[in-house]
Amino acid sequence: MSEAIARELMAQRFRSFLPVVVDLETGGFNAERDAILEIAAVTLTMDPEGNLIPDATHAFHVQPFTGANVEQSALDFTGIKLDDPLRLRVALSESDALGEIFKSVRKSIKSHGCTRAVLVGHNAAFDHGFLNAAVARCGIKRNPFHPFSSFDTATLSGLIYGQTVLARACRAAGIDFDNQEAHSARYDTERTAELFCAIVNRYKDLGGWALAQREQGLEEL
Repeated sequence: MSEAIARELMAQRFRSFLPVVVDLETGGFNAERDAILEIAAVTLTMDPEGNLIPDATHAFHVQPFTGANVEQSALDFTGIKLDDPLRLRVALSESDALGEIFKSVRKSIKSHGCTRAVLVGHNAAFDHGFLNAAVARCGIKRNPFHPFSSFDTATLSGLIYGQTVLARACRAAGIDFDNQEAHSARYDTERTAELFCAIVNRYKDLGGWALAQREQGLEEL
């Protein structure tokens, strides 16, 4: 019963879109030229009370595509070592990494009765731009994500907590944040997922979601 309730609540909450939190670590700021080095996605679900909660994490090291640019300053910032033996053993091609992420996202979309995913990111335009560029580069025809709509937790946390930096926004929301773990796609995505859930659930607890539903019902009468 609880799974059925969660499915119905999620399908209703975001107009049949499923929020999926995404973070990319890259070799620079140019989505057409610079490599994707790590990608992670966290799918979300709801509990029977309508609280948004993280569901599953999917994270991969990514091999730079042929001819990709990687700035040394980006490696210094993220701490990624391209020649690390473990990384070399497990890294997937860009196409394979996206394929694995998209397969999991499509499964979650279906299980929640939604029609499409919408990207959630901290400074979401950056991650969305790199994701779309990679999809085009790999010739992927069935991208489960909306091509341009997204939820940006930097903007939302600036509104709610007065903080736009991920670490500071998390701490303002009561979420532990370890600066030593930051700038890995897996860690940043999981913290961003917790932050987005905290924002959505706080709005619900303050009555905002119920009020919006009542107002929509009145408009339809």
